[in-house]
Amino acid sequence: MPMQIQTSETEMVVHLTGEIDHHSAKGMREEIDQVAQRLQPRRMILDFGEITFMDSSGIGLVLGRYSLMQSLGGDLELTRVPGHIQKVMRMAGLDRLTTQEQGGNNR
Repeated sequence: MPMQIQTSETEMVVHLTGEIDHHSAKGMREEIDQVAQRLQPRRMILDFGEITFMDSSGIGLVLGRYSLMQSLGGDLELTRVPGHIQKVMRMAGLDRLTTQEQGGNNR
């Protein structure tokens, strides 16, 4: 699985790596959701610092995790989003739904 999940009592950080496409997104969604539903964190952070490619499946990944965190009463934050992926997210309107920390490698 192209990700690593770190958790604390109130926070869940998902370090994504490689590509988010049709083939990888389903497994990512399932694992993230399973951990989040078990831990019910107040904040989920999706770290895009090591993502090299993302298609529309990545948009779905973010939207679904946003909905999940809303249902759990928590927040979703995106961090280290590369510029080319920021543009795609902005066009999809994700910048209005989530908190985004700027920069490609500054965490």
